[in-house]
Amino acid sequence: MNVQSFTTVEAFDILKPEWNILLKNSITDTPFSTFEWHFNWWNAYQPGDLWILTFRDNDESLRGIASFFIETTEDAQRIVHFVGCEDVTDYLDVLVDKDHRDAVYNALADALIEHKDMFDSLDLCNIPAESPTYTDFPSLLSGKGFMAKTTVQEVCPVIPLPENFDGYLELLDKKQRKEVQRKLRRAKGAGDSLNWYIVNGEHDLDSEVDKFLDLMASSHPEKAKFLEDEQHVTFFKSIVPAAAEAGWLQMNFLELMGDPVAAYVNFDYNDQILVYNSGLAPQKAAALSPGIVLLSYNIEHAIEQKRETFDFLRGDEQYKYKMGGQNTEIFNLKAKLQ
Repeated sequence: MNVQSFTTVEAFDILKPEWNILLKNSITDTPFSTFEWHFNWWNAYQPGDLWILTFRDNDESLRGIASFFIETTEDAQRIVHFVGCEDVTDYLDVLVDKDHRDAVYNALADALIEHKDMFDSLDLCNIPAESPTYTDFPSLLSGKGFMAKTTVQEVCPVIPLPENFDGYLELLDKKQRKEVQRKLRRAKGAGDSLNWYIVNGEHDLDSEVDKFLDLMASSHPEKAKFLEDEQHVTFFKSIVPAAAEAGWLQMNFLELMGDPVAAYVNFDYNDQILVYNSGLAPQKAAALSPGIVLLSYNIEHAIEQKRETFDFLRGDEQYKYKMGGQNTEIFNLKAKLQ
């Protein structure tokens, strides 16, 4: 493997033509590893020094990307993180061509040793359970002189989707199934006054984003506080149009008498629906349970579109389990040269 180290933002311009091509043949292909995600996240946050490593074989084909930044803490510790880590991102990983995994991971470990003067430790977040960065890389690092440790960081509840919506309802416990059915009947009884739609090219995306952010802020004080940070707003307003252009945005709204009462921003990616964020007007249409109704519509639509899973992403909120979520885990890797 030929390894190249980049420490300036020009790396994104250089790698843009190849980035997502590599991702499609990688082991953990999620929207959070796309060029769009890393480029826009870095533009919004820039919390340290950018450090991107690339790995090419002898014919110069790109086989791996390690998209890192180095944070310097108040006590002068230099810590390597994934670009994207961690608040607004759910899965992160090294991009590795699945047919060259051993060569790339060995080259990455050697590159970390070669550049050991640049950092003091690694702290890599949001690693999926199926990734070799969790299953194999820690032992490889240990064999090269690192102290490496993995821990469960968080859970991501996921619904394996059946062939039809009735089959989905059967996945729920009896009480919850009846509750969902009752809420859907009540929503149906509202007739044409209740409407839901998925944002498409006929909508003004900027206006839809502003509408979503208003609902998001009104849904919970913590979300309102989150949106007081201009970096979060900048990132959201950049990643949504980028995802739309790339073809994996699924922003949708529930309206009552033309007034938005609930919304979701999902990613429709690799035959999965990933539920990224939501908004709700809690004082409007409360009797219709708009959040659960719209979520149910989203699940039914995913089944109709033959998607394989409905991923609630990070967090163990109880509604995710009531709606059929089953835990998957993501991991943190910490490592330091002995």
